[in-house]
Amino acid sequence: MYFQGRTVTDPAVLDRIAQDSPIAADESVVWHPARMAPIVMDAVSGTYERNKQGPGLPSFERMLENAERSAVHLEMRDTYDTTDPGFLKWQEDGSTDYEWDDWVELIGAAVARGVKMRRLRIVAEPVSDYIRWEHAISYGNVKAGEELRWLPRRQAYDLMLPGADFWMFDQRIVRYNFNAGDGRSLRQYEHVSDPRRVAQVVGAFEMAWERAIPHEDYRP
Repeated sequence: MYFQGRTVTDPAVLDRIAQDSPIAADESVVWHPARMAPIVMDAVSGTYERNKQGPGLPSFERMLENAERSAVHLEMRDTYDTTDPGFLKWQEDGSTDYEWDDWVELIGAAVARGVKMRRLRIVAEPVSDYIRWEHAISYGNVKAGEELRWLPRRQAYDLMLPGADFWMFDQRIVRYNFNAGDGRSLRQYEHVSDPRRVAQVVGAFEMAWERAIPHEDYRP
């Protein structure tokens, strides 16, 4: 029988488990959420549905749904998808119209149940056209309930920041997302929950946040 889950690295947790069952050199401890209990019991008893596939990587919506206290987003690129119709329209006639309804509903629901949403954008100055457009349509982020700040890259030069954009939930799990050279999302993600690695991300984000400029005061 095989079990798949997130490897436990917290020394205190491992010490506590070892008190009940010694952990051999070639063994590891994996973590499962409580909702996995009936699934594990099905596997043990042999009553599981054969050939049933799992849901795969958790979606952003699922991770936000599970957040209890906070969700923070760090963006560090100066260009993302330049084929976005909204961006092309802005280049053409300066329109700042954008379809925010779904985002406002999703984020608004999280904020309403007490999740604090923060977004930080680190940008080069003078800013790119893409960032200028993002700033112009950020009224949607604000309407959804996000707290938004901007940090000129020159003011972040001495911060040890991660190598990719990310979302972090409850200062417990980080979801890194990766982009192509032209800024387009690759729809590829890595999830990190090791407390030692997450702590570094928490520290980097908070230091950058302290230096950043509130959206209402930033002029690109």
